[in-house]
Amino acid sequence: MRRNLLLTAGTLMTAAVILTGCGESGSSGTAAPPSSASGAGCAPVAGDTLVVLTDDKNLQNTDNIVPAVTKKSSSPQLIAALDKVSAALDTPKLIELNKAVDIDRKSSKAAAQDFATANNLTAGIQKGPGGSITVGAANFSENATLGELYNIVLTAAGYQVKVQQIGNRELYEPALEKGEIDVVPEYAATLATFLSGKVEGKDAKDPSSPQLDTTMTNLKALGEKSGLVFGTPSTAQDQNAFATTEAFATKYGVKSLSDLAAKCSGAATVLGGPPECPQRPKCQQGLVATYNFQAGKFSSLDAGGPLTKSGLKQGTISVGLVFSSDSALAAG
Repeated sequence: MRRNLLLTAGTLMTAAVILTGCGESGSSGTAAPPSSASGAGCAPVAGDTLVVLTDDKNLQNTDNIVPAVTKKSSSPQLIAALDKVSAALDTPKLIELNKAVDIDRKSSKAAAQDFATANNLTAGIQKGPGGSITVGAANFSENATLGELYNIVLTAAGYQVKVQQIGNRELYEPALEKGEIDVVPEYAATLATFLSGKVEGKDAKDPSSPQLDTTMTNLKALGEKSGLVFGTPSTAQDQNAFATTEAFATKYGVKSLSDLAAKCSGAATVLGGPPECPQRPKCQQGLVATYNFQAGKFSSLDAGGPLTKSGLKQGTISVGLVFSSDSALAAG
């Protein structure tokens, strides 16, 4: 899977289950929460441009990008170099980076170099102690590009850097703890939840939060137990989001999830997402509990993938679950 999507919340699962993210299709059933929708709702509106509705009540957790470093490889200069990447990124820039790779078909290395040049990324980087550093990357393009950005700044800091694509968190996190790799671009809330399940077991409280400071405090404490330290989190996030077409948002006057709930709860509104969405606290269940959003119908599709995006663009669903840094959200 592209990311370990936190559709789950509340009761913390074991690390092995967390790794499956949304789970296999239909793994948790598709029964929607009871609907009290009484309005007409908002029928889907086809369009080529997608827009994310603002999560104004903070339903989602803080999956900000953050450098994770094995403690033995850490130095002030190494952390400072990685923090240059964090400072340069925000979510719109991350979307453009993903567009460069996923749509414009540049390599992750080329996209990262273009970004580094445009943002003067290596200016003022101090030399560190040097030596060999291996940057691990997960098996999806966004993370590979972030790994190449880390390569650029660490090389500027005087390290001999190798980027190694390893796979999913199940593979690269143990390698990071063992020192087989030194640095990984991570996602704060998801990693905190993963480490908590691994370190504290299935009965651990969920350490992730809609508040970044809380998530990072808990993540750093878990890192202490795992031999990991962290740089400064970026404002760039890759997390659950709910999108409509721009035409839909304009027609019905919706910019936020509160707008959606107030104006579009009702029979004509179709929510699209992965099969497990109706029962997940970060998907339909959360929309009901946090926003009192009542969809008239749920359409079982995928987690931010081609089915959901096609459903939006073709006008078969009104609103759908996407990822906040998806290249499909790029302007133009």
